[in-house]
Amino acid sequence: MLTSTTPGSENWRPFHCDVEPQRGHVRVTPHGELDLATSPELERRLRELRESGFDRIVLDLRELVFLDSTGLRLILREQAAAEAAGSTFELIAGGPGVQRIFDVACVLDRLTFVPA
Repeated sequence: MLTSTTPGSENWRPFHCDVEPQRGHVRVTPHGELDLATSPELERRLRELRESGFDRIVLDLRELVFLDSTGLRLILREQAAAEAAGSTFELIAGGPGVQRIFDVACVLDRLTFVPA
């Protein structure tokens, strides 16, 4: 299990991703913190889904408690890769702390957010 916070603290949650194939797309829900330590796991999952033929991926950010610049870069790379491949990469907005990084980085207009 991956985590970037200290086990034993009240905010500690192991990082994991739920993958839910749905009609016409797949929803990926990362839980915990998306940062330098955990981004490779999400990147691997997204790559596997693309390689298995999913052309519409929805990344649900509601279960994240933290998103750093590494996670932001991953999301921007996934968006660019989807555009280049003619596929779709969409996001479901996370909580205020998670959404703030998109606003601070001025990238909201480069991403597609959809309702939950």
